[in-house]
Amino acid sequence: MNSDQKAPTETMYDLIKAPMITEKSTMASEHNQVMFKVPMWATKPAIKEAIETLFDVKVRAINTLIQKGKVKRFKGQLGQRKSFKKAIVTLDEGQSIDVTTGL
Repeated sequence: MNSDQKAPTETMYDLIKAPMITEKSTMASEHNQVMFKVPMWATKPAIKEAIETLFDVKVRAINTLIQKGKVKRFKGQLGQRKSFKKAIVTLDEGQSIDVTTGL
């Protein structure tokens, strides 16, 4: 996809899997930051376009990280959680996203 083409809205909904509501994301919300789970193949420009289109806000920056899956025990058996990608979205001043309501 070229930079001048827009992604279809269905693809944008696929990019934003779920908001992350944790203690750390709640503290980050005081600094105009919101955290989302995104697919491993998601890129920063695609995430930015999806957030700006779906939530009608202006994004200042996107930081992404891959959270590696932990090895855990369940009834004595070893298992592993899946790895996932997080996107930390910094919004411009005066912008906000209410993650408690759905799209």
